[in-house]
Amino acid sequence: MISRLAAALCAVSAAALAVPAAAQERPADLTELPPVPTDYEPAKTSWGDYDFTGTWPIENINTGHILFQRPAAYGDRQWVNDEEFERRLAAARGNDGNFAEATETGIGTAGTEGLEAWFRATSFGKRTAMLVSPADGQLPALTPQATELFKEGRSGWVPGQGYDWVSDFDSWDRCVSRGFPASMYPFRYNNGIRIFQSPGVMTIVLEMLGTRVVKIYDSKEAAQAAKWDKPVEAWMGNSRGWWEGKTLVIETTNIVSGDSATRDSYARSASPLNMATQFTGTTTVPAFNTVPMSDQAMTVERLTMVGPDEIVHELTYSDPEVYTRPWTTRLSWSRDDDYQFFEYACHEGNYMPRDYISASRAQQARIAAGEEAAVTAENDDRSRFAQPFDHDPGTGPRPERQGR
Repeated sequence: MISRLAAALCAVSAAALAVPAAAQERPADLTELPPVPTDYEPAKTSWGDYDFTGTWPIENINTGHILFQRPAAYGDRQWVNDEEFERRLAAARGNDGNFAEATETGIGTAGTEGLEAWFRATSFGKRTAMLVSPADGQLPALTPQATELFKEGRSGWVPGQGYDWVSDFDSWDRCVSRGFPASMYPFRYNNGIRIFQSPGVMTIVLEMLGTRVVKIYDSKEAAQAAKWDKPVEAWMGNSRGWWEGKTLVIETTNIVSGDSATRDSYARSASPLNMATQFTGTTTVPAFNTVPMSDQAMTVERLTMVGPDEIVHELTYSDPEVYTRPWTTRLSWSRDDDYQFFEYACHEGNYMPRDYISASRAQQARIAAGEEAAVTAENDDRSRFAQPFDHDPGTGPRPERQGR
């Protein structure tokens, strides 16, 4: 699976990257996060809604290594200083310098194109993290009951865990879903987002495992009244939207609930944040794809076009049975209508779970026969997933990884 990820990363990182037209100024107080500007007047559709149609990949956030949680080096700042920004620019120039056109076989180098220009053109290039609340830039703690379910959970990423059936894999391992809201954040490849609009409906197509159909109502009250009945759930949830001025607000409820401790594969949820989100190295969240989700989980998103080629996406997630308080992210989406989507044919022919199960059963037989030492969390190489494998160049040189 890791080799598939690496190959896909090399292919997508060479794609041409569009940049927004202008950047919001960074405030003098680097701990301040100003409100999203609403002075830009977007074009409208023929039926009168603001026109957000287009392709909005978030690949630059991935290749620029702006992390989900705030690195400790930035302290309580929402913004990098000039020295840190210059380090980001230097790294982006190096990435751009490695770019090469793909060969006839479709293989190029792992370089980027236009990454430095993107950093200079968008205010997000000077932000310290995707997470903006809590103010310390760190995810809130899990509740005691959620912590126990997290520790008991099973997925393809848990150190010391064997594989005996499909219930030992999470929904992303099985090519079912990255989960929600994890699907709205960048991973190492396939970070395309495409928006289609028709009267009363916005469709948000995600390049990796997911399409969201958002019904748009005349008011917040009407949208909330249209919530699905409680037993009905979906991987992307039930999304209903309404306009507040130039901002589209989307409330999503009825997300598939459950945990990864159960052995009933039909009673499992996807982790709200997981290895399919840029991972920042905590030993609790979002490591190992085993964070549970209750039926109280919900998100509120705000999409605001701040220029012809930039949408600001804000998302607040709350689940009182799992997190001790809500958390909020703010990202910038950059238009690139030349970005190409290809079929994400992952589930079809996904032989990985079958092969892992066969190999793990054979290994357990060797252990039982005394031919091999037992696998534990301490000697399992999956323990590396409790450490960061992304590094923000703005913080300085990459530190040495432990246990390697």
